[in-house]
Amino acid sequence: MADVQRRPGRQLPPQGRGPPPPPAARPAAPRLEPVDREKTCPLLLRVFTKVGGHHTDDDFAVRGKEPKDEVQIYTWMDATLRELTDLVFVFQVKEVAPEARRRDAILSFAFVYPDKRGRFVVREVGRTFSYPNGRRPDSGSKALGDLSFQIGDYLDVAILTQ
Repeated sequence: MADVQRRPGRQLPPQGRGPPPPPAARPAAPRLEPVDREKTCPLLLRVFTKVGGHHTDDDFAVRGKEPKDEVQIYTWMDATLRELTDLVFVFQVKEVAPEARRRDAILSFAFVYPDKRGRFVVREVGRTFSYPNGRRPDSGSKALGDLSFQIGDYLDVAILTQ
């Protein structure tokens, strides 16, 4: 075997460094354990809906003066966005927002929570179609717990039509 001669110049990167592994090789995030809904007390989820887009951070700035279009749902941390879509659709949308009944309607979900300074932040976490379709994948299979929902956060649902 021939000896390799090192020339002065650019340093080689240390061993063990380099680009991150491809996405398939990364370990998947731990999936939330299913909740025994017969034995576990549900949490109260305050859901705010709005047609056309999400509420703004300022809409939640004053405690007690949140937007009026609220629905309260008792659910669990393993509830999926699809399950919440169906609940919101049944409780709120049929009477208040007929736009959501359209086949092309999209429900955009956002968590509303206080940041480190105490100001409320609206952060989109997923989208579902009002009518599920295998040819149009959405975020319906993601659970609240998988999306880092914290008890006490609000859920803001924007009803979007194309």
